[in-house]
Amino acid sequence: MGDMTSPDPYRIDTRCTAFLDDRRIAAGELRHVALRAQQALEAQPDARLLIFDDADARLIDLDLRGGAAEVVQRLNRGEVPTPSGTEVPKRGRGRPKLGVVAREVTLLPRHWQWLSAQPGGASVALRKLVDAARGEHAAGDQRRAAQERAYRFLSSMGGDRPGFEEATRALFAGDSLKFDAEVSAWPDDVRDHATMLAADAWPH
Repeated sequence: MGDMTSPDPYRIDTRCTAFLDDRRIAAGELRHVALRAQQALEAQPDARLLIFDDADARLIDLDLRGGAAEVVQRLNRGEVPTPSGTEVPKRGRGRPKLGVVAREVTLLPRHWQWLSAQPGGASVALRKLVDAARGEHAAGDQRRAAQERAYRFLSSMGGDRPGFEEATRALFAGDSLKFDAEVSAWPDDVRDHATMLAADAWPH
């Protein structure tokens, strides 16, 4: 059985950054960025507006129709999108969500036998194993997350720019000097944001 849960909707205090064409026009909490973006798009309706979640550089697709008052009303009513455009199912009655998620794990009999024999049982043993692995691979996980974050932004803002493919290869190869060289001629705001997002992608 796969993961049937959906990500939570973006919060109005989600940290994000908005670009109008190649210019960074706002950064901060979603409620403030949305208003600035709406005003900028109203002044330049033919410009391309993109809003990025600062955490993972996923695009946030906001409904900015109408005036500023309408945008504020929608945000206050909780009308914000969910990551990747997924919908969050309404939660019915029952036990409150306490942060423990039950999912199916497929193991061989010998694995279950070993887990069951551990102090606290299988669940406690699995949590300890996961926490230990997270600690051991934290640096690598951080680099991969930074690579994915920077790649999403590069694809959205630089996919048709000279040096995009070379910059992408440098990003995943861990070559910061090559990356910086390939994006150096890009518009200042695009280059600076890409460099910032990729900062944790380089080996230390």
